[in-house]
Amino acid sequence: MRAASLVSPGRFELIDVPRPRPGPGQVRVRLQGSGVCASNIPAFEGRDWFTYPMPPGSLGHEGWGIVDALGAGVEGCRIGDRVTALSFHAYADYDLAAADRLVLLPAALHDRPFPGEALGCAMNIFRRADIRRGQTVAVVGVGFLGAALIQLAKEHGATVIAVSRSPSSLELARRCGADQVVAMDDHQRIIDEIHALTDGAFCQRVIEATGKPWPLDLAGEFTGIGGRLVIAGYHQDGLRSVNVQLWNWRGIDVINAHERDSAVATRGLREAVAAVIEGRIDLSLLVTHTYPLDRIGEALQASIERPDGFTKAVVLTGANP
Repeated sequence: MRAASLVSPGRFELIDVPRPRPGPGQVRVRLQGSGVCASNIPAFEGRDWFTYPMPPGSLGHEGWGIVDALGAGVEGCRIGDRVTALSFHAYADYDLAAADRLVLLPAALHDRPFPGEALGCAMNIFRRADIRRGQTVAVVGVGFLGAALIQLAKEHGATVIAVSRSPSSLELARRCGADQVVAMDDHQRIIDEIHALTDGAFCQRVIEATGKPWPLDLAGEFTGIGGRLVIAGYHQDGLRSVNVQLWNWRGIDVINAHERDSAVATRGLREAVAAVIEGRIDLSLLVTHTYPLDRIGEALQASIERPDGFTKAVVLTGANP
């Protein structure tokens, strides 16, 4: 089978590797595609702590496809089922997953890319944010994750303020239902604008979805007294300096919304499938660019440069009709 290997910073190669065999309790998925996660960007750009070449298919963890082989003892799924799964070498034609870490995709989604792990992350973040009807929620950073969370918060009855850099991301926020959009330019101007929009109370919930230092600092500034600051961005580059005095004075809860329990992550997958089927998440606003597997480097580059209209890329394999 084919698998993409990041052989050096900025350079993927497609290589031929043996098709994996499922062990006890595992299934093999003939992949139709995988979402491209922003967490891949540091490895693609190069950091001192990464080792190259990376294992075939690695970095890909948002896969979906067709079950085509079952390991011993597997129950609850059948060959031919279309699924999304927690697997970790999904930049390839096939990958393995534990049978209890996949979720069936219903017929209503049969022709749609479904980066399940990313959508599951949004569901798990939303649960931990504990957003309640009537609250004012700020979402800082409107990419795939921020846009999904805006949709979920609006459907749940919150008033949403979106803060983002580019005009296209602010327009995406509007299309996802944001009540107000604020350009992420000058630190104090943003704080002043949100102060005015909330009559000085700031926000009961603030979700930081960038993974960058300044937006995290900014998010704390407009989390209101007794509010909740939810760190949803993937912070990969070490230590952060934050205003703990402010956090303490306002008595806010600070929540790291990343899950490491695979059972909880699988719950998020199930909830994501339901949210898309029920119309609480509109995937057409979130998945904007597709690339074949042999152009995965272009997909990563687009994820870095974020051209107008870009929200999320997926790579598609030969398993697609």
